Amino acid sequence: MSKKSVLEPDLQAIEELKIGYRSIIGQIEKVIVGQHRIIDELLISLFSRGHCLLIGVPGLAKTLLISTLSEILDLKFSRIQFTPDLMPSDITGTEILEEDRTTGKKEFRFIKGPVFAHIILADEINRTPPKTQAALLQAMQEHEVSASGNTYKLDEPFFVLATQNPIEQEGTYPLPEAQLDRFMFNVWIDYPSKEEEIQIVQSTTGSYYPQLQPVMDAKQIMGLQDLVRRVPVADLVVHYAVELVRKTRPNDPLSPSFVKDWISWGAGPRASQYLILGAKSRSILDGRTTPDINDIRSVARSVLRHRIVTNFNAEADGVSTIDIIERLINQEKS
Repeated sequence: MSKKSVLEPDLQAIEELKIGYRSIIGQIEKVIVGQHRIIDELLISLFSRGHCLLIGVPGLAKTLLISTLSEILDLKFSRIQFTPDLMPSDITGTEILEEDRTTGKKEFRFIKGPVFAHIILADEINRTPPKTQAALLQAMQEHEVSASGNTYKLDEPFFVLATQNPIEQEGTYPLPEAQLDRFMFNVWIDYPSKEEEIQIVQSTTGSYYPQLQPVMDAKQIMGLQDLVRRVPVADLVVHYAVELVRKTRPNDPLSPSFVKDWISWGAGPRASQYLILGAKSRSILDGRTTPDINDIRSVARSVLRHRIVTNFNAEADGVSTIDIIERLINQEKS
């Protein structure tokens, strides 16, 4: 097993992160009831320098969760409501012609758009045409915006959370697979349990609003993102992640027969990268210095769900991508 040793400063940073993580959870729980898995995956994605696609029906506190997270982490938050008439410049910014009153000379000045923030909520991203979607997705990939021959760097850390409503599909523009691949996680938000819903109603229909305390700032988060990259990973864990991804490809010799029957296109190499990064983040949030195979299995559903394209046979058999992922994971366990 080949891996580097963890340096003493990194061990201390991992312990501090574990304490900070508990503080973040404690602050979020003042506002958000339940959704523990969602919160964990958002934090894993943030510390991995990834982005999240959240899918859930309206009213499940997606916006509230994200704005609360930005407040606790002392980050600039920007919400963009995606609509059919939204233009790329409405996201990235635009140039305006200004006149200098002293000289009378006119020149263009770039006005930054809402994408210049640390945490971006792209609300209902599938309601805007592909040209506008591409403007945000390019910013996600490059962490910069180009306008009139000039390049403007985005604020770091830069974290995009896009939402989709799974119910209303009329008049929407679904993200192509190549663009979906830029999201680290595809997270489905479920309805709360009865007990949680009672608590939500009780806590949101009164006059009390909790006071939140910042736990981390941008500089600390960027340092922790660097720490994730330095976390050592055993060769066994890397091989497991790569083999799991390769088995989603119907043309791969190692893929099982049900994959060949139900999948048209499997996940690409970016899935293997995100499995490892997600496992690294999960391990240090738990106070462990290196991830294991269980960390890979824990993030596999959210990493692979949107990277697998099922065929007609799967639809006819009532098989979803999650069913296939679960079967692959369980096959690996046996």
